Amino acid sequence: MEMEPNPNREYKDSLFSMYMSDPKRLIEVYNAVQGTNYPLDTPIEINTLDGVLFKNRMNDISFTLAGKFIVLMEHQSTINENMPVRMFLYLGRLYEKILEKKNIYRRNRIPLPMPEFIVLYNGKKTYPKESFLKLSDSFIDKKNLPANTAELVVKVLNIRYKENQELLRKSKALHDYSFFIDLAQEYLEKGSQLKDAIHKAALECEKRGVMQPFLKEHISEVENMLNVEWNWEDALEVGMEEAREEGLKEGLQEGQKKGREEERQKVIQSLSEFFPAEQIAKMLKIPVEEVSFSLES
Repeated sequence: MEMEPNPNREYKDSLFSMYMSDPKRLIEVYNAVQGTNYPLDTPIEINTLDGVLFKNRMNDISFTLAGKFIVLMEHQSTINENMPVRMFLYLGRLYEKILEKKNIYRRNRIPLPMPEFIVLYNGKKTYPKESFLKLSDSFIDKKNLPANTAELVVKVLNIRYKENQELLRKSKALHDYSFFIDLAQEYLEKGSQLKDAIHKAALECEKRGVMQPFLKEHISEVENMLNVEWNWEDALEVGMEEAREEGLKEGLQEGQKKGREEERQKVIQSLSEFFPAEQIAKMLKIPVEEVSFSLES
């Protein structure tokens, strides 16, 4: 199978971002994950930038609330250890957008919203209920970090339905979304085709009053969105597995250098959007120098 490098290059939305773009849902979810108590009518401004950084589409949602920038995204596959770097770049673009009409060389300090970074993990594999990724973890020299260096911390929360009920009980929107995704995955595991699994889960949620009336009103869009997202996740997993096998057959292992160069580079390029060079090298069982060379060429 030749994995298509960019199956959703023009795809600008996700089920998560569409569902959570309602201001009241966003505030409810934010209160749950951060332990705050903002009223649901608190003014909120969604300022998501199009076509930036995550997967091959925009990040899920960024918004301003009470003088803070919150970047909130869902991650359905393996957590990317480069997330702090990506968030760092994204924050720069958000600040750049704010400062377009301001003179950054003026003497008085320019007030900026304080950033917060949250990833909600909803993949297939078990993951800690709460963890943190730091920008400094990527630094070549991590020992004795000076005070005058940069740091950025991403809070990662597991929202898998059967793994973090304590968090999900705090937000109906988060609970309902997690339940729907989990139900669709169950139908898949029982042998339903992807589209049928999503449709069955939506009908069951309608009976239970879960994620309503959103699912009923947007069922065709929901089916299309998850078809794109989950097909891409599956393609990535299959691509990684086939790359490992191809490595054994075609010379991706050290000492055998006559593999199919074009196919190998396509796989490495695709994986580079999700994983650092060192991790790709481990996945494919090849030297990290070989990965770096493919990315540079």
